[in-house]
Amino acid sequence: MLTNVINKDSKEVLLQQDNVPAMLFIEQKDKPLEHYHQLFSESFYVSSFQEAMVLLKKMEILSALPEMIIIDIPFQKNELFIFRNWMKDNLEAFIPTVYNIKHLNNDDAILVFKNRMVHDVINVSVHYNTLAEKARFLKKSWNQSPDEKRKRKPLLDPNCKFCFSKRIMDIVLSFIAIILFLPVFIVIAIIIKFESKGPIIYKSKRAGKGFKVFNFFKFRTMVVDADKKLAHLSGKNQYHNTQGPSFFKIKDDPRITRFGKFLRNSSLDELPQLFNVLKGDMSIVGNRPLPLYEANSLTTDEWAERFMAPAGITGLWQISKRGNEEMSSEERVLLDISYARNRSLSGDLKIMLKTPSALLQKTNV
Repeated sequence: MLTNVINKDSKEVLLQQDNVPAMLFIEQKDKPLEHYHQLFSESFYVSSFQEAMVLLKKMEILSALPEMIIIDIPFQKNELFIFRNWMKDNLEAFIPTVYNIKHLNNDDAILVFKNRMVHDVINVSVHYNTLAEKARFLKKSWNQSPDEKRKRKPLLDPNCKFCFSKRIMDIVLSFIAIILFLPVFIVIAIIIKFESKGPIIYKSKRAGKGFKVFNFFKFRTMVVDADKKLAHLSGKNQYHNTQGPSFFKIKDDPRITRFGKFLRNSSLDELPQLFNVLKGDMSIVGNRPLPLYEANSLTTDEWAERFMAPAGITGLWQISKRGNEEMSSEERVLLDISYARNRSLSGDLKIMLKTPSALLQKTNV
């Protein structure tokens, strides 16, 4: 097999014939060559969006546009907006664009998804072998005419009778539960306030259905500034040595207060999420809303399907292996994907019926 000879300083790429599709990499000039570069024998390399625009215009004239654009430079919001709009206005053909997630923090990733600045976010060093397949998938998904898109069979009924029924059920059940548990809310709030300094309600950003970010409510079960202590406890993470998605959970977490341990093991810490359900951020049954650092590891084609389902207080994970320290991160996501694919009103009712017996965890996580 013949491969490219790449000289980044002179910007010369000697192209030789190969079956691997041509990609356009936008990456830093001084970046060391990585193992995946040699797999793309007809790829092009530039170091800025401006260089990419000049090259793409020339390639369009020669009918030799790349199959996909991989952006592998530090995040530049304004420049990326300009580049995205330039492509829409100046190129007739559709070219999928992906961003290397290592250059995006949580806020950047949210901004990118919310504004559809690129078509996907991936870890290039890990998923380089799927770039060609991803390019074909994105082109097939985005290149359809409006008529073809209208003819596509939706994942759920277009009238979404299930969604409507589910929302009505969520509103009724959450409202009734809030009224019934109001005395419990008051008692828990008083104990938390007297036990340790800090707010009664813990609020954090979580990603739900369609990667929608919302404020997630729980009774505070940890000491103040617990999130800032994550780095010091990374070695105790029960998912520390697992492959695939990134999750963080510790057995006998030292940040948890004495009363917080009781709240977690009894699941009473999750009662404030009834307000999330009432607001429409969550559902009674669904996939767990994830912290943004966890959600960012699930944006690849392999795992992103779990975001098709609404965020929920209870779900397949809770009634299957909740609190099981031997449960792998892959198992958790596969349960989420299974629910996203097969959810139904009868299935939700079965999950709710099985939830009470799963409330008491076997381990302190």
